Amino acid sequence: MTGDRSATAPGTAKRSTIRDVAARAGVSVATVSRVLAGNYPVSAELRAKVMRVVRDVDYVTNAHARSLAGAGPQTIAMLIGDITGPSFAHAAKGVEEEASARGCLTLVGTTGADPDRELAMVNLMREQGASAVILIGGAPDLGEYQQRMARYAKALKAAGSQLVLCGRPPLPPDVPAITVEYDNEGGAFAMTSHLLSAGHHRILVLPGEVGYTTTEIRMAGYRRAIAAHGIAEDPALVVHSSYEYAAGERAVREALARGVEFTAVFAGSDMVAAGVLEALREAGLRVPRDVSLTGYDDIPLARDLTPKLTTVHVPYEEIGRAGARLALDRKPDAGDAGNRVVMGTHVVVRHSVAPPPR
Repeated sequence: MTGDRSATAPGTAKRSTIRDVAARAGVSVATVSRVLAGNYPVSAELRAKVMRVVRDVDYVTNAHARSLAGAGPQTIAMLIGDITGPSFAHAAKGVEEEASARGCLTLVGTTGADPDRELAMVNLMREQGASAVILIGGAPDLGEYQQRMARYAKALKAAGSQLVLCGRPPLPPDVPAITVEYDNEGGAFAMTSHLLSAGHHRILVLPGEVGYTTTEIRMAGYRRAIAAHGIAEDPALVVHSSYEYAAGERAVREALARGVEFTAVFAGSDMVAAGVLEALREAGLRVPRDVSLTGYDDIPLARDLTPKLTTVHVPYEEIGRAGARLALDRKPDAGDAGNRVVMGTHVVVRHSVAPPPR
């Protein structure tokens, strides 16, 4: 067989290099690199010629090498506390879809909600040349943690990368980090007000674990709502727990065992609400006839429960997409002040709330 193709049968061919592409196309290696990176203007004719050779010799670019060479954003690192969490998963989906649409690779890591592990992984992704590091979910409300994260944000910028915070408060204004958050306090205020307007004055609230920004912000919304209605806070009605199904079950069982009186439960997540629902049923209490129940997040589960759950809608997928979009669109020479976007939340009224029993 004759011919000038450099590739042969699969398994026997030597991997084509960028020099092979340049030689076949009759251009320089730098020109091929520019065409592949898409970060330098070339004519449509030249681009078509180079890409035709790329296909002919089955050339595969080394995305990591291109990233290290500054050829444009190629890899986004996404760090999540718990990849099985539904809200995290929806935010991650938004990041991946936006990155994929732009031809970028997405790396996913889990931190187990461990602040030290999260900080270590941010530093590792910086060393690996990630174009952006996106952190999804709440953060510990610790001064030392915030200071270390601010240092890493500056180190990422110095390396040509970008720190993005999704679903958590911003770092100080001089820190080069993008923040995409949602109106967490407004959502908690609106939901608490919804229950108060229905006539509930004894609301058992399960806002999340102590020491996390998400928890503290939701408590602020709850407190603002009860204060607006002239109701004093009762510590017995506040139970801190994780955002898991079992935590909702346990919290309600313990509250009932302690003799805490309540006519409604405001769960810190829809998964917690599902656990609450099970515990109430075990106790012979019906929702919403005996106890009203609300959640937070508006994951698909909320529509599948019986009764369908009234909850706070958080646009998790759009938060993820916006984080990736802002990181990839940000100019390398942008100032230190980070971009901040706050997305709205709203109450989704379904069937789990009714006036308290007389």
